[in-house]
Amino acid sequence: MRTRSRWFGALAILTILAVVLSGCGSAATPQVVKETVEVVKEVEKVVEQTVEVVKEVEVEVVVTATPDPAAAAAEPVTLDFIFGSEPPTLDPALTEDTTSVWVVEQMFLALTDYDDDTLEVIPELATSWDVSEDGTVYTFHMRDDAKWVQLVGDEVVELGPVTANDVVYGILRTLDPTTAAPYSYVPTTVLVGAEEFAFADTTALSAEELQALRDGVGAKALDDYTVEFTLKQPAAYFPAMTSLWIFRPQPQATIDEFGDRWIEPGLIVTNGPYLLQEWGHGSHLKLIKNPLWYDADQVQIEVLNAPIVAEASTGMAMYENGEIDFAGDPGWGPPLPDMDRVKADPVLSTELAILPRLCTYYFGFVNTKAPMDDELVRKAFSYAIDRQTLIDTLLKGEQVPANSFTCPGIFGNVGGDPEVGLLFDPEKARQTLADAGYPNGEGLPPITLMINQSEAHLQIAQAIQAMWKEVLNVEVILEQQEWAVYLETLKPDSPDEDKPHIFRMGWCADYLDANNWLADVLHSNSTSNYVRFLNPEFDALVEQAQVESDPAVRADLYRQAEIILNNDVTAMAPIYFYTRIDLTKPYLNRIVNPLSMDHVWKWTIDWEAKKAATGR
Repeated sequence: MRTRSRWFGALAILTILAVVLSGCGSAATPQVVKETVEVVKEVEKVVEQTVEVVKEVEVEVVVTATPDPAAAAAEPVTLDFIFGSEPPTLDPALTEDTTSVWVVEQMFLALTDYDDDTLEVIPELATSWDVSEDGTVYTFHMRDDAKWVQLVGDEVVELGPVTANDVVYGILRTLDPTTAAPYSYVPTTVLVGAEEFAFADTTALSAEELQALRDGVGAKALDDYTVEFTLKQPAAYFPAMTSLWIFRPQPQATIDEFGDRWIEPGLIVTNGPYLLQEWGHGSHLKLIKNPLWYDADQVQIEVLNAPIVAEASTGMAMYENGEIDFAGDPGWGPPLPDMDRVKADPVLSTELAILPRLCTYYFGFVNTKAPMDDELVRKAFSYAIDRQTLIDTLLKGEQVPANSFTCPGIFGNVGGDPEVGLLFDPEKARQTLADAGYPNGEGLPPITLMINQSEAHLQIAQAIQAMWKEVLNVEVILEQQEWAVYLETLKPDSPDEDKPHIFRMGWCADYLDANNWLADVLHSNSTSNYVRFLNPEFDALVEQAQVESDPAVRADLYRQAEIILNNDVTAMAPIYFYTRIDLTKPYLNRIVNPLSMDHVWKWTIDWEAKKAATGR
């Protein structure tokens, strides 16, 4: 999953909150009702009140709603929180950012999942799986009680069982080059025939030839509830891969009927614990419990109510005002300037949690855009970043300076290895920039650093901008874009002239192997290769690691790849390894894990305590 963020104005947010709060039923609210009464002669009519009517009139009637104690008591158990950005999509095939992944996780089942405590891969839609002796064929046996459902108005309609054919369709749709799925590269690293299909030139192939490539992908439904995958080589992490959104079943009939609109409320068909009831683009999302989910009786929280809030400071004010139950993913944790205050506050400090998180924050250099096409320039900019000072003076969340891309906690990581990476060295930074032909920054063309809209990302960018000015004597221009636009700008196939020289991004683990970082993000064919890092030696190392069965040899191959990435070429500047910084109200029991794959259906709320605390 990736780090992402995107935003909207405070006025819109306050409007949303006014709507949300008006539905809480805690007070009677006068309503103005306009009615037109048509008469043919002078008579008295009764319209909510007695009104003397002598002709056709428009009557403005003030009606005061009387609170209904029974309705108040029946209010559904509601989780109030915020999204820090508009999800770019809710389509599993097109999802690539953490906000979208968070919502998809609540609505769509995967073959496998992770245990929150151990991070062991466990069954979800699958009940079990077998692997052939040579490790290249995986057979998943599926449960037969998962249902496709659609929310039509207030009615949940059952549309039929989730089958192996739905799983296969989802994978083939993701791989189909006409879908343009940003994560299509991931299955190509393991599945037989996936690379040939995903990278096919559809303009040069007949329909029959394209169908033959589709049929050649190693994903087959053996029967309604058995799906078989054939791999190019053994991959012990494959069951973890099947937890990803791109391996989840997708509803073909709905997608065929509605096209891109299929993910909108009233049209979307899902199979998980929650259903999409509302999606006010740019304003809010609302999900409700799926009563037809096979484990519905284990789900206590009935409504997920979340406005989209662009600023961490606004989110913090909402948390302190009791308007939201937690501050953290998929919204905002405490704003960076508030960290000292939160830690010192006798109440907030008890609600603060700083936990491990398997993510790396980095600045990417667009390697194909001058002057960042010069590795000496890239090295100088990386050497000039004082990561520890950034953490100590601004972040204050127990982060760790990053020397590598793959973070600690992932198999094959080299976090903390003193021979890997370029950490802060101002003298080397100045000398390297001079060696590149820009002594004291002289002659260097204007450099643009782009970030997605976010208070925190802006503050980090401004701090590093100041470091580059102080160490290198270079002026760096900051630009911001809304998240969905930002992702489009950074796509590997977007024109270089539209891209910045440097950008901020983060990468969070999808599964616990360095393949997910080095191959899935930085291989030349990867659709997440925003840095445009095209290095045959690096590609060969990660490809060799994919087929290597000896863990020690694989780990060394990953280390060699990280040295090329960070030391030799310096395609990016890793900044810090994340932590997860959350505030949670005492009445909410959240279960979180370092993968940030929140299972909200396992969370619980002391509903009476929340009502007492919030005055509902």
